Amino acid sequence: MNREEILQFINANPSCHLATTDGNQPRVRGMLLYKADSTGLVFHTGAFKALYNQITQNKHVELCFNSKDMQIRIAGFVEIIDDLNLKKEIVEARPFLRPLIEERGYDVLVVFRVTACKATVWTMATNLEPTKYTNI
Repeated sequence: MNREEILQFINANPSCHLATTDGNQPRVRGMLLYKADSTGLVFHTGAFKALYNQITQNKHVELCFNSKDMQIRIAGFVEIIDDLNLKKEIVEARPFLRPLIEERGYDVLVVFRVTACKATVWTMATNLEPTKYTNI
C-alpha cells in the first residue's frame, strides 16, 4: 500500500489501539482517531489522564488499526498541538466532549498529532513476507 491508501484505510477504520510506555511498562488502550492527513494522525485526550503523562514523558508511540482482513501498525512521535480552533472543531464533531469542556474549559482537552510515521501492513497473504515500512 502507498501513503494515500494507508491514510484512506485508517480514516475509514478510525478505531485503533495506541501503545505508550509508563516507565518500562508498556501500556495499550483503545483510541478513536480524529483525522489522518499528510501532517500526521490527530487524536485527543484529557490533561488529567495517564495517557497525557505517558506521551509527555516518552514521545515514541505505536498504533494498530484493524479491519477484518488487514492490520496496519504505525510507529511515530507525539507532538502536542495547542490550537484552540482545532479543539473547538473536535468538540463540535464529538458532542460527548461538551459536558467536560463546559465544566472544565478547553485547557482540559489535549490534542496531539503522531508524526514521522512509519507504517507496516499485514494481511494473511503477506504473513510470511519480511516486514516492509512505508513513510506516511
